Amino acid sequence: VQLVESGGGSVQAGGSLTLSCVASGWSMKTQCMGWFRQAPGKEREGLVTMYTWGGRTYIADAVKGRFTISKDNDKNTLYLQMNRLKPEDTAMYYCAADEYNHGLAWRQYQHWGQGTQVTVS
Repeated sequence: VQLVESGGGSVQAGGSLTLSCVASGWSMKTQCMGWFRQAPGKEREGLVTMYTWGGRTYIADAVKGRFTISKDNDKNTLYLQMNRLKPEDTAMYYCAADEYNHGLAWRQYQHWGQGTQVTVS
């Protein structure tokens, strides 16, 4: 399983970014995938995840109403649309995947991408 994130960058507060995560060696149609982040000196946190079985979506309070997860099964790509970005959203953003539904519990995910940096000023 390989996960490759892209789309990070620098943006002013109030702006938007869309992150992408391309998965290979994996069937997105039956797995749990999501987005996580880690700011310097802070613990990694779950932001929003999607479990295909039952269509469950989990989202953290910190990003509710601002971040949206979506996926394109044909392209094996997971997206994170981030709106109304704040300086406190500055972090390394990671895509992760697992066979089972772990919600936002990042420690349970087995497969991780290398991350993409998001800086909000």
